[in-house]
Amino acid sequence: MATEYVFISDLHMGGEEQLTTLDCEAELVSFLADLEECGGDVELIINGDAFGLWEYDDVSDRPDTASGPTKLDRVIEDHPRVFEQFRATGEAIDITLIPGNHDYDLACSQSHVDRLAAYNISLEPAIAITREVGDARIWIEHGQQHDSNNRMPDWGNPDALPVGYFVVQRIVDAAGRYSDRARGNWLRDIQSVTPMEEIPRWLFSNYFYREMSPVLRAIVVPLLVFFNITMVYLVGTVLESAGLVPRWLFTDNPVVNALGVADIVLELIIAINVVIVAILLLLAVPLWFFRRDLKHTLGRFGVMLSGVRVGQGDEPFLNAARDVFESHPDVAVFVYGHTHRASLTRWGDRVVVNTGTWLKKLQHVETWFARLPGIYYPTFRLTAVHIAAEDDRIVVEFDEIERDDSADLTRFQRLVARHPPATNPIPARTVIDPDGPLDVPTEEDE
Repeated sequence: MATEYVFISDLHMGGEEQLTTLDCEAELVSFLADLEECGGDVELIINGDAFGLWEYDDVSDRPDTASGPTKLDRVIEDHPRVFEQFRATGEAIDITLIPGNHDYDLACSQSHVDRLAAYNISLEPAIAITREVGDARIWIEHGQQHDSNNRMPDWGNPDALPVGYFVVQRIVDAAGRYSDRARGNWLRDIQSVTPMEEIPRWLFSNYFYREMSPVLRAIVVPLLVFFNITMVYLVGTVLESAGLVPRWLFTDNPVVNALGVADIVLELIIAINVVIVAILLLLAVPLWFFRRDLKHTLGRFGVMLSGVRVGQGDEPFLNAARDVFESHPDVAVFVYGHTHRASLTRWGDRVVVNTGTWLKKLQHVETWFARLPGIYYPTFRLTAVHIAAEDDRIVVEFDEIERDDSADLTRFQRLVARHPPATNPIPARTVIDPDGPLDVPTEEDE
C-alpha cells in the first residue's frame, strides 16, 4: 500500500485534429520520468479528465456502433511518448485513474480497464474513491457531479449525457477541426477559455488582433486609441465656448497647430470620432428602451438577459467538501479538479485541494489603451499535489511547474497588453492534524 500520493488532473489529451495537441507533453513526460526514478511506495492518481474523449465526433466506444479505432485508441496513437512513459513509470509505482466528464466514456465500458492496464494504469470507473493516509483518509473525485451542466444523471450509462457533452460536441469539436484555418491556430485553445461566457469576447479579441485585415486594423486602431482624446477635446471646446477656459488650450493650441500635416490627420481622426460619438448618442436612447423592454419580456419567460452563468466558482465544490467532512469524520483531505483553478482551502485541520489543470490558461487582461479590445494572455500553471503522513500529521505539498507561453501572442498583442496579475499563491507545504477540529466558515464569514 502506498504511503505517499501524487495528484494531477485535467490533462485533456485527445480531440479532433488540432485539439489533440498537448502543449505540455515534454513537461508531462519529464514529470512521469521523475516519479519513475523516485519509485517506492508512491501512487500517482489522475483524478479525472486525463483524456478529451468528448472532443471526438467520428468514433465511438460503444460496442454496437464502433467502427475503426475507439476514442481511447486515438489518444494512445496520438501520444505514444506519454503512454510509453506511463508504462515505464507504472512499473515503478502505482498509477490510478478515475474518469471525469470529458473522459466519461471510461466509466461506460469494461474494455477500457484492460486497455489502460497494458500501460500499467489502473482504471477505477467510480465517481469518487478514497485512500488511507496515516490514520485518516483522502476523499478523491473529479467534481463534475457538483456542476449542473456536467453532472452525470446515470453514472455508467453511455446514453445519459449532460448538457456539457453537447456543448463540447457542437462548439469545442468544431473549433479543433477548423483551427488550422485561423491565423495562428488560436481556435484550438477554446477549452482554455473559462468560464464559457467568455467565448464571444475571446472570439472578438482574436478576430481583432489576428483575423482582421491589417489595412482595416491600421484604420481602426488610431480611431480607438484617440477616442479618449476626442472626448477631452469635445469637453474642452464646450468649456471654451462658455468662456471658462482660454481658446489656446484646445481650438487654437500653438503646439498642435505647429504639427503641420500631423495636425490635419489628428483633426480628421477627431472629426470621425465626433461623428461616431454623435451616432452612438443618438442610438443610446432607443437602445436603452429596447433593452429594458426585452429584459421585461424575457423575464416573463423566466430567462435572464445576461444568460445563465456557466462559471460557478468554487462554491458548489466547497459545499460538497463540507458534506463529506461532516458525514465522514475520518476524511482529512478532499481532492477535486474540474474547474482548472488550482487552490488550497484550509478549514481548521481539514484541507480542500483543487488539482488545477495542465491545459493552457487564458486570462483576460486590459490593454494600455482603454478602447482597444482586451487580450487573453496565455500561461500555464502545471500543478502536482503530494500528500503523505508525517508522524501523526498529514502533509500536503504543492509542486508547480512554471511555463511562460506569452510567445503565443502576436507582436502587436505583446506591445499593447498589460501583464496579467500574479496568480493567487498556494502554500508550498501545509501540515494538518487529522485528529484536529473541522472549522468550516459560516456564510457570513465568506
